[in-house]
Amino acid sequence: MRAGEELKQAVARPASFFQTVRAVAWSFFGVRRGADYEKDAAQLNPVHVIVAGVIGALLFVLALVLLIQWVVGSGVASA
Repeated sequence: MRAGEELKQAVARPASFFQTVRAVAWSFFGVRRGADYEKDAAQLNPVHVIVAGVIGALLFVLALVLLIQWVVGSGVASA
């Protein structure tokens, strides 16, 4: 099978974007059972995984920036 055909089949996988977001969220924590990983690898759309990963990373960085601003602004960090 050609690479183009494999990519078309991978993009047409049946998992919804919400299922992909849930799988990516679990992967951010590093907690995943082997059976669930195999199931996800067979069902998740790779384009959805990339989009969910980028969104998750941006939200994580935004949360860290807001936490740092809150700590510095509250005066707790001034010693």
